[in-house]
Amino acid sequence: MRPEEDDSGGTPGPGWSGSPEEDGEWARLASVVAEEAYDAPLEELPARLCATAVRLLPVCGASVLLRGDGLPVRLGASDGTAARVADVQGTLGEGPGLDAAAAGAPVFACDLARGADLGRWPVFAEQATGAGVRAVYSLPLGEGAACVGSLDLYRDTPGEPTGRDLRTGGLVAGVVTVALMALPDEEWTVFGGGDSRLGRMTSEHEQIHQATGMIMAQLDLGAGDALARLRGYAFAHGRTAGAAAREVIAHRKRFDDE
Repeated sequence: MRPEEDDSGGTPGPGWSGSPEEDGEWARLASVVAEEAYDAPLEELPARLCATAVRLLPVCGASVLLRGDGLPVRLGASDGTAARVADVQGTLGEGPGLDAAAAGAPVFACDLARGADLGRWPVFAEQATGAGVRAVYSLPLGEGAACVGSLDLYRDTPGEPTGRDLRTGGLVAGVVTVALMALPDEEWTVFGGGDSRLGRMTSEHEQIHQATGMIMAQLDLGAGDALARLRGYAFAHGRTAGAAAREVIAHRKRFDDE
């Protein structure tokens, strides 16, 4: 759903003009975000900006998901709870962050405990509320087909974001987007390359693909069904999809034994 905007209006863009007080507040927020991003190593930037978003916004956590062929990669999170909720989205293959990344547009789950949001993502909602998250505001990193992921903002109380919340969140998401768009081609195409944290996390993406291929061979399934079996096993045993994939690759788990 889209929230009602408050008196401060929508996210600033070309031609936006606010009051002097609003312009001053926007400049202050931009300065804070820019200071956090300045000289930050790429592998640290998503987590650092997630922590900045939590300081600037009435949210309890934030995470960055990198979009990838149906298998999102968590690039950073403000804390352990935010990391777990992000991982739940990746394991289940459902959630507002995945929808925002796929659509290249904001997606807001304003109350995961009831109503339309609970019905839209029932399993994710159950897991998120169990972790203490009642609302998620997912902002795309880019637009349309150029979207590379999502910035997910978590609240422990239900409610809609204000116009100021959206401006601040959009500013953080914009900085993350610029940083990711600036990645060299080899960082995107050679998953698992390098020693950076980004390289280590994208190697998990490759492991999931490898495990999916092994399950396809074991059960004579298509890729989609094999991935669903991997995700189902991971969820049932309280693991991430990446951890389950490593079990399959190490031959500690075979699906044709079931």
